Amino acid sequence: MNAHLGDFGLARFLSRVIGNSSEDRSSMIGLKGTIGYIAPEYGTGGHVPMAGDVYSYGILLLEIFTGKSPTGDIFKDGLSLRKFVELAFPEQVMNIIDPLLLLEDEDSATNNIGNDREKKRRFQECLVSLLRIGIMCSAESPKERMETGYVAKEMNVIRERHLGVRIHRERQNRALQPGEGSSYLSNY
Repeated sequence: MNAHLGDFGLARFLSRVIGNSSEDRSSMIGLKGTIGYIAPEYGTGGHVPMAGDVYSYGILLLEIFTGKSPTGDIFKDGLSLRKFVELAFPEQVMNIIDPLLLLEDEDSATNNIGNDREKKRRFQECLVSLLRIGIMCSAESPKERMETGYVAKEMNVIRERHLGVRIHRERQNRALQPGEGSSYLSNY
């Protein structure tokens, strides 16, 4: 996975300046953000709630795990990235996941000892949890979206539940290596 930088609330669309009046030069369309990631309420003007950033985060999560851009050609005639994920959720999520993520999971499964079926189940459970957050964050109405603090807590729970177990096993395996046992465990 590669890190990418987003500009959710930074971009601004300036209206075309007509004439030389200072009013024309300073006018600005109320749309602020990157197309595909901006919350629906941004287009209505007026006060922009903090829930707009949560919306952008949700769309980003959906994009990361599906590998599909919210402005992709597939999304037209009322189909959005969020709707695309909702239609597959939760039973068919493995059918919409970015194939590159599935390849990485297969590579890690071949390098680890254990039950492949259980690993696949845990991987799917992790993806469903992450996509659920993406769906909840990108709800149409700001009132229906998760709050930022709750999103952070849920992401930590997912990390601990799905990565923490693996990290714990790796630490145990390293601790059981000859010559490292007791000193390694005393550090944790």
